[in-house]
Amino acid sequence: MEHGKYPLEWLDLMVMVTLNPSKTDVSAIPQELAEQIERRLSEENLRLQSLIKSQVFSINKENEIDLLIKQYHASLIALLDQIIKNQKFTDPNIKAVHRLNKALLTNLDELLSFLETRFSKYISLDERVPVTYFDVTKHELKIKADRLQKCVSDDPVVKLLVKKLTHFVTTPSHPYELTFRVVLYLRELTNGLEQIDWTQNDRDDFSPLEQLLIYLNFNSKKFMNLLTDRLANEVNRYGQPVEKMDKLLYYYKAYNQLHRKPDMKLNPKYRDLDAVIGNWFSQEIVYLEKKLRLVVLPLQGIVGTNNSNEQIPKQKVLCVLSTDQMALILRATDDLRIIQAKSLNEVFKTIAPYLSTPYKEDISHGAMRSKAYSPEERDRQIAIETLERIIEKIKEY
Repeated sequence: MEHGKYPLEWLDLMVMVTLNPSKTDVSAIPQELAEQIERRLSEENLRLQSLIKSQVFSINKENEIDLLIKQYHASLIALLDQIIKNQKFTDPNIKAVHRLNKALLTNLDELLSFLETRFSKYISLDERVPVTYFDVTKHELKIKADRLQKCVSDDPVVKLLVKKLTHFVTTPSHPYELTFRVVLYLRELTNGLEQIDWTQNDRDDFSPLEQLLIYLNFNSKKFMNLLTDRLANEVNRYGQPVEKMDKLLYYYKAYNQLHRKPDMKLNPKYRDLDAVIGNWFSQEIVYLEKKLRLVVLPLQGIVGTNNSNEQIPKQKVLCVLSTDQMALILRATDDLRIIQAKSLNEVFKTIAPYLSTPYKEDISHGAMRSKAYSPEERDRQIAIETLERIIEKIKEY
């Protein structure tokens, strides 16, 4: 901070003394003074943002910038805590002071958001947020979630976002630690949502909402299912495999060209959105390539020949899952007795001859059996995601 001068001096005086019921008779604050203070708040907010940027620009050493931002951040959180205490011990019937405290909260919240967005690299994002700070954040997110719901209530992705934001601000407990990283992600998300022009409905490839969620690595399983279902529906509007492939490759190219923000993720315990969607595109492309080859070079021997000794090949069902992934799913159905046979090996022996993958025309039931008992983590994840997509699809029927 500035040498010999405390940049937050005016704000500190307002919060710690003027509006502190333990040090001042706040009921005696004239309406005119309260309005005057409120008018100055926005000016002070802009002045501090400009000052911080100027100070950072004039410092050459990273460790000094780091210290400066941390000092500002800690001081603003301390002021935020004090405002909450002031509100708690101030008579709500003193409307001018009550309104002034709300205005102070809003302005401090904006300053914190400015620091956390502009200088996030200098803030310890994995530290747990203070309770009072989190309460203010929840209030802000609730207001933005309500606004969002009014924008586009019939969009399934918007419904999902509103549901997630509402659950976040209303649930009494969370399955993960509430860190500054979590808060920063939600701030970026809601700020991005506010910048979307919801009146524009035309879409060549990905909507502004989808672009934002891809940019922020919104790796919600439900969102990824909604996105792949929409893309599949768009591709399947075309009848011929060549047309489908052309559309699918167009989407794949457009998807890869979208921007991504580094080090952002909604759910840190789950795979990145790009990993899941990229795998979906790969599987779909391989599947269509297989269909195109069958169109150009149909399976020989489907029509009977004069040689009565020549066997007609079995009709096979093409599955875009790998042998390992199919083996896992079949093992699970056998363990749960959904499919019943003498043994798991009998299940593989019976089903394998009628299946093919984009990579293998003939599947060995022995290979299936061995893979079912030593699955790789990637195959487990893809099998789980496939079953989850099936569940979501059944719910729609």
